[in-house]
Amino acid sequence: MSKSTRTISKLFAAMALAGAATYSMAAEPIKIALAGPVTGPVAQYGDMQAIGAKMAIEQINKAGGINGSMLESVTYDDACDPKQAVAVANKIVNDGIRFVVGHLCSGSTQPAAEIYEEEGILMVTAASTTPEITQKGYTLIFRTIGLDNMQGPTAGKYVVEQLKPKRAAVLHDKQQYGEGIATAVKHALDEAGIPVALFEGVTAGDKDFSALIAKMKKENVDFVYFGSYHPEMGMLLRQSAESNFKAKFMGPEGVGNSDISAIAGDASEGMLVTLPKAFDEDPKNAHLVEAFKAKGEDPRGPFVFPAYAAVQVMADAMKISNSTDPEAVADALRANQFDTPTGVLEFDAKGDLKDFSFVVYEWHADGSKTALTQ
Repeated sequence: MSKSTRTISKLFAAMALAGAATYSMAAEPIKIALAGPVTGPVAQYGDMQAIGAKMAIEQINKAGGINGSMLESVTYDDACDPKQAVAVANKIVNDGIRFVVGHLCSGSTQPAAEIYEEEGILMVTAASTTPEITQKGYTLIFRTIGLDNMQGPTAGKYVVEQLKPKRAAVLHDKQQYGEGIATAVKHALDEAGIPVALFEGVTAGDKDFSALIAKMKKENVDFVYFGSYHPEMGMLLRQSAESNFKAKFMGPEGVGNSDISAIAGDASEGMLVTLPKAFDEDPKNAHLVEAFKAKGEDPRGPFVFPAYAAVQVMADAMKISNSTDPEAVADALRANQFDTPTGVLEFDAKGDLKDFSFVVYEWHADGSKTALTQ
């Protein structure tokens, strides 16, 4: 090595040491894992969660971060598959991340939650509505969305009081989320004395519903509730229209995606769906809506603002507790109220919201919707 080369090497070494010293004085970022479907048939919902959470991180960092530390997101893809969710949860543990927004599908959230609780990681889901998730005595699992036992009665009340069907079919996709919400709706119909001619499950991913449609026509069904996601509901709507089966259809927030109109076309017109309130229409959120639009992002998805709120309540609890210890943050979450874009949130002992409202909407083929309840 020449003298000049050694001199340059020493110079770079000195610069590197100086940089390392500067870095060591800077606060380490607080990493938040975003766990949900990046790929797979319901990846659109993962996009909603991601843009909401990342916008919250951006806004919090602009305001100075958390006690001098910036927030940083790390994305993990579970494809809404329970086995993959377990693998993702274990990777998050191994990566040393202590805060999670997600998972999204209830079937993925439940097994992941067990791992996070055992490993001391705080998780806030903005989308999983199955009540069982928070009924196991966890201390580190929270959510910023309501439960199926809130959403089901909202749907059931509207059907009983407004639609008054003569014979109903209640269908589901045999998964935890879909079957859970379908069961809640069936309970409401049973209590009102509305005959449920069919209560059946289909396989997620099915594309041919001709036999099921023929059975519903034979049973003179005039109302169909389908606990599932938009890919199956879209195919069911389209094939029902092609078969001249004219029942009224309804589904949970899992079908409230603009892609359902791409699948079903005009057959999606008039579908009923329960969704969280349209938080993008709240005047107090106008600045956030503009921020989303400036980035070319759509703030209208049902999980966008709940995901924003998930990050915000974690960040606020870190500030209140002056800690990034998950247990201290969890204690602060249970002990305080949080003013978020989805309203003032307060958690019960199980980590569920004490109050959350679902709204019945009428869906239109152009992807827009009209509120039918408050």
